[in-house]
Amino acid sequence: MAQDFILNQEGAFVFGFIKKDQIILGRDPIGIHPFYYGENENYIVFASNKKILWNLKIDNPTSFPPGNIGIVNQSGLKFKSVKSFIYSDPISINLKNAAKILLNLLNKSLYSQIGGLTKCAIAFSGGLDSSLIAFLAKKYVKQVKLIYVSLNNICEIEEARKAAKTLNLPIKIYEYSENNVQTIVSKILQIIEDPNPIKVSIGIPFYWLAENAAKEGLEVLLAGQGADELFGGYKRYVNEYLSVSQESVRHKMYDDISNMYKNNLERDMKLCNFHGVYLRLPFASSELVEFALKLPLALKLEYNSLCLRKLVLRQVGRDLGLPPFIVNKPKKAIQYSTGVNNALKRIAKKQKMTLSDYTNALFQNWINEE
Repeated sequence: MAQDFILNQEGAFVFGFIKKDQIILGRDPIGIHPFYYGENENYIVFASNKKILWNLKIDNPTSFPPGNIGIVNQSGLKFKSVKSFIYSDPISINLKNAAKILLNLLNKSLYSQIGGLTKCAIAFSGGLDSSLIAFLAKKYVKQVKLIYVSLNNICEIEEARKAAKTLNLPIKIYEYSENNVQTIVSKILQIIEDPNPIKVSIGIPFYWLAENAAKEGLEVLLAGQGADELFGGYKRYVNEYLSVSQESVRHKMYDDISNMYKNNLERDMKLCNFHGVYLRLPFASSELVEFALKLPLALKLEYNSLCLRKLVLRQVGRDLGLPPFIVNKPKKAIQYSTGVNNALKRIAKKQKMTLSDYTNALFQNWINEE
């Protein structure tokens, strides 16, 4: 029963049940929902956050492996892999056909996650990923509201307005100051339970997105997480391609996809949970992930340091009739496009610290207080 559930169920989930003299637990194959475990001389503990394990003197909580069941009995804990994503050779397919299949999979994923809703929010940047989600979401949800957050006077604000107007969707823009960033850092650290400065600088704007979705009375927030790992959105993939090999890039992308639950998804789900908002990720469906892993690298990246990347996803945008200023917009990570990363660096500098030292110091202060 547990294995069938993992194989057949989509979305974010964890489960557990007692069967005779054992406990069986499981987690979704992508690892969207946070789930941790750890043990000491007295207990084996499972929880959706690390604080519970820390409070029980378990110092190194570990993420429960996605797509696995864990069986606990008198012999201890054993894991069994039920569903995992396989690294394989690329299939033979051209850009046009790949874009057609990808669009169908994205529609299917969206319908399964938001079909039947009357309203939802979209974490909006004005870029390709969020614009695609917004364009398609209108088919399934009557009231779609775009939410954009950044520091004051960021040039991307007007680009987001322009994209929202093109999509014919309402947008709410929330602007913040550097003081707002400094005020929220400690809370972000407590929610995401990780002092990694990159995670913190991404977590701050995502916290604001979830907070404002909740204020707007929107219980579901759609976001584009996963698109960069699946379709080659990061500049480091191009660097690897140019300096090493195509095969090396494909391995790196596979590793990033396999670990995006630890690097991104757990953080974002915690931030949404804090505000009582359900996070839905259209790109994080098993079928879509499996398809993306099989695509040739040439449908994701050009052998060119100036290429736009995510080629097949941009083709989907063109096929849908999105304008060039959206389809051809270069990738810019949320921590940079919102100005949060630079604000954090300035705040740390005022304390005569590096950003990493600053976030680690705040994190240790919180742990010691606990």
